[in-house]
Amino acid sequence: MKPLKIATFNINGIRARLPNLLAWLAREQPDIACLQELKGVDFPTQQLAEAGYGSLHLGQASWNGVAILARDAEPLEIRRGLPGMEGDSQSRYLEAAAHGVVVGCLYLPNGNPQPGPKFDYKLAWFERFIEHAQVLLDSEHPVVLAGDYNVVPTDLDIYNPRSWLKDALLQPQSRACYRRLLDQGWTDSLRHLYPDERLYTFWDYFREHWPKNSGLRIDHLLLNPALAPYLKNGGVDAWVRNEAKASDHAPAWIELGRSKRKET
Repeated sequence: MKPLKIATFNINGIRARLPNLLAWLAREQPDIACLQELKGVDFPTQQLAEAGYGSLHLGQASWNGVAILARDAEPLEIRRGLPGMEGDSQSRYLEAAAHGVVVGCLYLPNGNPQPGPKFDYKLAWFERFIEHAQVLLDSEHPVVLAGDYNVVPTDLDIYNPRSWLKDALLQPQSRACYRRLLDQGWTDSLRHLYPDERLYTFWDYFREHWPKNSGLRIDHLLLNPALAPYLKNGGVDAWVRNEAKASDHAPAWIELGRSKRKET
């Protein structure tokens, strides 16, 4: 396969942070970029095209929203929303083919406050996603599931779990769903590359969490067995979080090589 750089970025309002997005695309030049939390139905299709990116989006007024960008290409839409959730009013899943890869872009529900209906919705959505992920895995096409999962998989993925123990992102049910997903055969790219390192993709706006590097890893890129052997490199573009009017997330990214890596 051809080398690819794939990224995921919770933009936290695409209109408000369009300059940040365009600056990141120009500097890092991912071949595929999945965006979450667009927070609107208007989408800067023309500006992205001028920057060299074809795009698909699924917007929602004021909240949620996902998009898939492809550099020098037009992503081919496969589906909008998860199977079995056709009546769901929240825009959280978009699937397309781009550069020879099936891309699932997701914005999993936050689930707070918990317990309560928002947490119940999070778990119900997660169940549907797990079911669909199995279908994609069984297809044997090269697949990446990229997005804001709103799950901190383990205590290694958070600066200090003590003050977050009641948060939906750390609940045993949330973590168990994520483990079930991995148990299907998906590879958590960044954790695979950096098994013992603390990598963060989110720093909230409170209590100086960014300057103190008090972060969480909740943005993930999962690869199926057809794609995982090509995983070459990955990381987090933390510089984006330090820019003016930044999102509270930074882009996470991976690079896929032309040939399969040699196991050691």
